[in-house]
Amino acid sequence: MDYKIIISLISVALVFVGYGPYIRDIFRRKTTPHTFTFLVWGIASSITWALQVHGGAGVGAWITFAVSAVCIFIFFLCLKYGEKSITISDVVFLILALFSLFLWLVVKQPVLSVILVVLTDILGFGPTVRKSWNKPHSETLFTWWVAAFRHTLGIIALEKFNLFTLLYPVAWSAANVIFCLILIVRRRQVKQDF
Repeated sequence: MDYKIIISLISVALVFVGYGPYIRDIFRRKTTPHTFTFLVWGIASSITWALQVHGGAGVGAWITFAVSAVCIFIFFLCLKYGEKSITISDVVFLILALFSLFLWLVVKQPVLSVILVVLTDILGFGPTVRKSWNKPHSETLFTWWVAAFRHTLGIIALEKFNLFTLLYPVAWSAANVIFCLILIVRRRQVKQDF
């Protein structure tokens, strides 16, 4: 079996290993995902998956497909269990994310398209980062560490290395590490409510 297939299968398994505790914590009401984030991620990661397939990512695109499916599932959980406090900045991030998604639809240039879709995804993270800055214990830290590791492995699983295939996993490896560091620092500054 090709090593890229093995790495891709491990990375797909890590999607479920990482999000398993996250989903469990949602049901326990320990984690409160932000609805806007998972709405944007469900849409944008599905499009990113399609762009990766178009760019020749091969088995490396399996990871993005699995993430898309999980994000869509969590979005539906958000409707009942998600963050209910919506701020103006959350709405701004949602509008910017949807606007960049709209630009992607009208641009029709593959390179700019992949940049816009990844930008959409990153902007979709804004409401979760804002919420977590104020409530750093409302996220499952383990999930984000696994995500950073998974995206890094995903880079190795790519069959072709180009902007289409690399931008998404590189951006998300960095974004997840930064988010983990924010959670760690803020958890030291803000006591947990029990």
